[in-house]
Amino acid sequence: MKRIRAWATALSLSLVALPFPAMADDGYALWLRIAAPTVGQADVRVSGTSPTLELAGSELKRALPSGMPPVMVATVSDPALRTLRLNFGGLGEEGYMVRPVTLQGRTMLLVAGNSDRGALYGAFALLRHLATGGTADRVELRSAPKVKLRVLNHWDNLDGSIERGYAGQSLWDWWTLPDFRDPRYTDYARANASIGINGTVLNNVNAKADSLTAPYIAKAAALADVFRPWGIRVYLSVKFSAPIELGGLKTADPRDPAVAAWWKAKADEIYRAIPDFGGFLVKANSEGQPGPRDYGASHADGANMLAAAVKPHGGIVMWRAFVYAETDPEDRAKQAYTEFKPLDGKFADNVLVQVKNGAIDFQPREPFHPLFGAMPRTPLMIEFQITKEYLGFATHLAYLGPLFTEVLDAKTGWKPGETVADVVDGAAEHRALSGMAGVANIGRDRDWSGSTFNQANWYAFGRLAWDPDLSAQAIARDWTEQTFGTDRQVVDTVTAMMMGSREAVVDYTGPLGLAHLMATGHHYGPGPWVADLARPEWNPAYYHRADAGGIGFDRTAKGSNAVGQYAAPVARAFADPATTPESMLLWFHHLPWDRRMTSGRTLWDEMVAHYDRGVAYVVQMQRQWDTLRPKIDAERWQKTATYLAIQEKEARWWRDASLAYWMSVNHRPLPAGVRAPEHDLAWYKARSFPYAPGQAH
Repeated sequence: MKRIRAWATALSLSLVALPFPAMADDGYALWLRIAAPTVGQADVRVSGTSPTLELAGSELKRALPSGMPPVMVATVSDPALRTLRLNFGGLGEEGYMVRPVTLQGRTMLLVAGNSDRGALYGAFALLRHLATGGTADRVELRSAPKVKLRVLNHWDNLDGSIERGYAGQSLWDWWTLPDFRDPRYTDYARANASIGINGTVLNNVNAKADSLTAPYIAKAAALADVFRPWGIRVYLSVKFSAPIELGGLKTADPRDPAVAAWWKAKADEIYRAIPDFGGFLVKANSEGQPGPRDYGASHADGANMLAAAVKPHGGIVMWRAFVYAETDPEDRAKQAYTEFKPLDGKFADNVLVQVKNGAIDFQPREPFHPLFGAMPRTPLMIEFQITKEYLGFATHLAYLGPLFTEVLDAKTGWKPGETVADVVDGAAEHRALSGMAGVANIGRDRDWSGSTFNQANWYAFGRLAWDPDLSAQAIARDWTEQTFGTDRQVVDTVTAMMMGSREAVVDYTGPLGLAHLMATGHHYGPGPWVADLARPEWNPAYYHRADAGGIGFDRTAKGSNAVGQYAAPVARAFADPATTPESMLLWFHHLPWDRRMTSGRTLWDEMVAHYDRGVAYVVQMQRQWDTLRPKIDAERWQKTATYLAIQEKEARWWRDASLAYWMSVNHRPLPAGVRAPEHDLAWYKARSFPYAPGQAH
């Protein structure tokens, strides 16, 4: 093993000691910035002719230097591996192993899996291992995904806009597809494969029926051709009324045989163009979208009808549980549970119910959705939002790894020790079908996601979809080392900034369990005073319920009883302010302003302290980032510094506007020594931003 050890030292240096500050860098390379070898390439042998195996070999050839033992890329079916008696058990279709082996008297590094996709993931795992300071000395990498479907949801519209998108126009140029296949589509697929993402929904859940017409199926097929060698399937969001809009039917009732026949014919048409098409994503009976309830049918009726259409082809249906109607006018948080819990066990076996991480709508902090654990006979696919609709768009640094893991690690209470992750990855009920969806933050900006640090949220989603038990901090360190290099000061500083950044956004936008206080429509900036919109749950005032006596939404048995939707141990904890985590306190309880908190402060003083802490953290991040200027390339350093300045300004705006409003309600002074808001409440209320990005239309 001496040759491997000697090579490992040189290889480690070649992969991680990159002179980032000396190079112009617009962020396009994402976390895949391993420099090509300066002298020769490694001897990488690909055993097999699969396009996916060839890609795995190409990734290694472009990064590994000469002067090292050969690397062999293979699958378990390779006859040469039979003499090694390797254990590929437990790796499934997509798992991998990377380890030194001896074949015909020669030492080499084997990158292999049960399939070519497993080998590709293994190649990326080896490169990640080396780029984060690891060496090939006795390297032993072995991993299999715990979640079967790891899918990005693009809320991209056919006109090129992106709902809740903050990184430019859609990556898909529908106008020039299918004829022109932008090389960037390949780079997109490569980035996703590097973190284990294996599916992408191309279009907005607020779908247009046109996406199912022949010209757009051909466009989707062109993208599928690009993505296929990278192990990525395409899916389409569908509009439930498409049989009416495209087929000339008078109804879209899922119980109508003509409707079912139309969908079967449409599915057959799609699979002729895209043989490995993944299936459909459906938003139904929510925010004005049509659905089966329009006809007195259930969500299960609608999902199962579509599931029957795609099942002969191996397709699946992802049916969203985000229902936003007037089912539970007393509390929007209860709607999904009320509609879906009674349907447990009634969905077809190729249907996943896609459930948002929380019961409202991707807030900076929400308790986990009560459906997790409550539908043991139904696969539940968790939906996170990678794009930051409620966390400062592209300009605020907010690493979402802690948000994702906070939910995944939450105990459901339905079974001893059961976590949300256990439900999502199928372990709780020993399911083969499981999934995790992330609403993408990707656009045509050169840095893909609007800023360098937003890339970390895309990366974290992929890593956690592969393994929901990973730690947010470990993922942050890996991303930092792959993105900025392994300089200890850079890695420690950037990781520390990231790990507290989401909590800072919570502090300056909605501390102690407050939620949905953003201005309405575009969700840019504060708007806790809004109370005049047509439906109660459209108004921020609906969610905080502040008055002179107190603040918070009473979801106990004396209020909406939303706590009753959780398993008994969790419900008991949330029902009592003394056992509710203070971070969730006002989500579940309406409490007096002078309630004593664990800090000894009153609730009002504690709220003020959180607002100030959030602003202070942003100032601290600015100072931390300043110390790294000599070690970060100028382009990425300057853009981040500029965005941190924007974040500081807007954090102060959030803090000042919120405090001005709360004081107008509770008539209380600020604690001694606390800075007063810069302007009066009328000034903040007068702010208007009709052209804020990402709005639905």
